[in-house]
Amino acid sequence: MRLGEIQELEIVKITENGAYLADPSGYTEQPAPEVLDIGRVLLPRNQTPKHAAPGMRVKVFLYRDSEDRPIATTTMPPLTLGMVAMLPVREVTRIGAFLCWGLAKDLLLPFKEQITRVKKGDNVLVALYLDKSSRLCATARVYSYLRTDSDYKANDRVSGTVYELIDSFGAYVAVDNRYSAMIPKQELFRPLRVGDFIEARVSTVHEDGKLALSLREQAHLQLTADADAVYEKLVNAGGFLPYHDKTDPEIIKREFSLSKNAFKRAIGHLMKEGKLTISDVGIKAVGMDSSHSRF
Repeated sequence: MRLGEIQELEIVKITENGAYLADPSGYTEQPAPEVLDIGRVLLPRNQTPKHAAPGMRVKVFLYRDSEDRPIATTTMPPLTLGMVAMLPVREVTRIGAFLCWGLAKDLLLPFKEQITRVKKGDNVLVALYLDKSSRLCATARVYSYLRTDSDYKANDRVSGTVYELIDSFGAYVAVDNRYSAMIPKQELFRPLRVGDFIEARVSTVHEDGKLALSLREQAHLQLTADADAVYEKLVNAGGFLPYHDKTDPEIIKREFSLSKNAFKRAIGHLMKEGKLTISDVGIKAVGMDSSHSRF
């Protein structure tokens, strides 16, 4: 019998408290921390099937109750040992956050297992693990729990949850809250936060199966979108903006959420279409009056 897992156990005795269950094989090939060294476990009366009888097999999930006793439930939680899921924060106490996962006893997310501090009402992506005392706990450090066997290919559209941000690398994303992915720092042209749900494009599938993502479309599609966005901003500004192909890249990123190269491609495209002109003081929409006398 294993904590944190869904398994089929056999009813060996029925009492007024409920049904006692045991492993029908009674044999474990290789003991592990999650294996319970007990002969039987209680399935409470309110969880016991109406026509329960010794010999009947029941699918249950095993965890520990509020008194730290192993207990079975027919309620299936949204995650099992080693799996990842998004769970809501019910409350935060001095030892950590307690997450709602559909069982009588909430799941503890210790402070040391949080990447950013969570608060009541937040939804947080976590994995389920056994701590040193063989208690089920949650961790927001899900990197090692994510899978690398997705069927996604380059240029596929995906969605997922940002679970960690590292300035020198980029944004780490759990695609489908299951697969390992990252948005490289050079692809981050808008601010992201841990917990953000994002849609992106697969730019590369690495040899190890991990996904590299981009928030931008393929080059030929993105060029049109970027050019439209720049032109709209230009028109809304009255036909003139003090930015050009020599403007500092950080300013371009702040003002347009574009890289310097993407901005240069966009204004070059608009110039070829006859929609704007470029000078050393900025860009000007063709056919619009501008109060900027130096242009």
